[in-house]
Amino acid sequence: MKTTDLEKNLGVNFKNSKLLEQALTHRSYLNEHPDFTGGHNERLEFLGDAVLEIVITEFLYNAYPDTPEGDLTNWRASLVNAKMLYQVAAELGVEDNLRLSKGEAKDKNTKARQYILANAMEAIIGAMYLDQGLEISRRFVIAHLIPKLEYILSNELYLDPKSKFQELAQEKEGVTPIYKTLSEEGPDHEKVFTVGLYLNEELVATGVGLSKQEAQVKAAELGLQNKGW
Repeated sequence: MKTTDLEKNLGVNFKNSKLLEQALTHRSYLNEHPDFTGGHNERLEFLGDAVLEIVITEFLYNAYPDTPEGDLTNWRASLVNAKMLYQVAAELGVEDNLRLSKGEAKDKNTKARQYILANAMEAIIGAMYLDQGLEISRRFVIAHLIPKLEYILSNELYLDPKSKFQELAQEKEGVTPIYKTLSEEGPDHEKVFTVGLYLNEELVATGVGLSKQEAQVKAAELGLQNKGW
């Protein structure tokens, strides 16, 4: 699929096509193409994450005026997590346009690839914001992510392990849990994170994942088991 085909799927014609190309470029690609001048997508990912946050937050705030802040926070987290962003990326054909190293390109249908696609989706939203502004970006996010809210609510997917652990920790022990990154191993494009879950000074559990978020979720799952909650 050509980038122009992806633009059709996105419903956006980029004025600066280099922004979209950068959003689709994984860091690993640069290792094999040192002459590539476009840069990788991590800064755009950072920006896209912020755009997602404000658009989803504003929508939920206005659409559900009687819903408590805690529930809205959980709903938002479920809408912008890696799993949902990966689904959107898959629906739009983002993978066919990714620039990856030869090694990364072989690892299809893996969790690592899902995270790369989720991050690329955030980067695309960041590129869209720079190229088209907030209103177009808002329309895109609402069109592709908000429809998934009904499924999330009907299946109670918003009750993720981190939210459950926090609610129970505050209810039973009056403490808000803290997550600390204990180690980061491996090259930039294949990092493995180990995160510790703490209640005050007590290390309740540790989790390992391909992102800090995944490691935190694993730690929360083990924390619930270790506490018998």
